[in-house]
Amino acid sequence: MSEQPGQTEETPGADTEDVKARFREALARKQAQSKNGQGHADSGSKVHDAHGRAGAKRQFRRKSG
Repeated sequence: MSEQPGQTEETPGADTEDVKARFREALARKQAQSKNGQGHADSGSKVHDAHGRAGAKRQFRRKSG
């Protein structure tokens, strides 16, 4: 295969290193944001009274048919 002008063997390696560096920076930003936030144990639960009576007395109906 013929090489295109302007491309060298170092270009693909340099591109992958640049991409890896960008991913590392993005991961560092993501981790910094999560550390600043409130932990799930600190906040209140959105579920209240999950295991209790439904509110009305249960009615049994005869099966018709």
